[in-house]
Amino acid sequence: MSELGSEELEEEGENDIGEYEGDRNEAGERHGHGKARLPNGDTYEGTYEFGKRHGQGIYKFKNGARYIGEYVKNKKHGQGTFIYPDGSRFEGEWVDNQRHGHGVYYYINNDTYTGEWFAHQRHGQGTYFYAETGSKYVGTWVNGQQEGAAELIHLNHRYQGKFLNKNPVGPGKYVFDIGCEQHGEYRLTDMEREEEEEEEMLAAVIPKWKAIKITELALWTPTLREEPPRMEEAVQEEAPGAEGVGEPVEDVQTLMDVSEEDTDLMRPGDEDADAIQEDRWDEFRYDMALGNVSFEEEETRQSDGPE
Repeated sequence: MSELGSEELEEEGENDIGEYEGDRNEAGERHGHGKARLPNGDTYEGTYEFGKRHGQGIYKFKNGARYIGEYVKNKKHGQGTFIYPDGSRFEGEWVDNQRHGHGVYYYINNDTYTGEWFAHQRHGQGTYFYAETGSKYVGTWVNGQQEGAAELIHLNHRYQGKFLNKNPVGPGKYVFDIGCEQHGEYRLTDMEREEEEEEEMLAAVIPKWKAIKITELALWTPTLREEPPRMEEAVQEEAPGAEGVGEPVEDVQTLMDVSEEDTDLMRPGDEDADAIQEDRWDEFRYDMALGNVSFEEEETRQSDGPE
């Protein structure tokens, strides 16, 4: 796949002379601006310093890939854009020939990842946008995988919780645009299946959603501070009525239009919540039927490619 296999594209080293046209220093080293055609068919045009690519430059691979950005002592270092043979590209920070820092990766199916990178992998805070469904994962990444606290946002609902190895785990909740929240947890269950070729059992971890309770959403309406009364009005006001002036009033408004029966069903902490969700809610599994989202990212669909 182009994103994770980009290390396969190696640039020519400092000892691979090739053809060169450009500036040199007194020692005869490439120094300043120049153009080079390397023995493997790659080309480079940009700045050199003491015989090494250093500064801004454009490196074109013979397979169509190219890097446009900064170099330090022959290595991609600083801001740069790498365009891969399949058309995907990375725009962001590089350290020692690796994606490192903040950057954006554009996949060939229009998916995008925007966030932090470490040693060539998604690592830290980042957002993965699924172009086909409009959903997006916003949260923590560890060594290229969705892991840690995150929010999975769909068109009409979202899931908030923790992830491990791209799967939701533990307590969390679904927040629906119709004005309610379903609280529960993802429990890991082992499902064994036999591998015919190796004749051994393989345990596949499948997260299963267990609903606990349903609560309603409420709008918090801030109250404006009342202006002090004018002098004439203050004189006319009666003393007993002054005690209640300025007290904030909480205005709670539900976002749902439900029947009396449904209102009873959505009471927080209802002992029959499990039975309710079985009767009135389809059990949520990680395939997220409502969102029609596949959590296999584009990287599983791309062929191995550059850098």
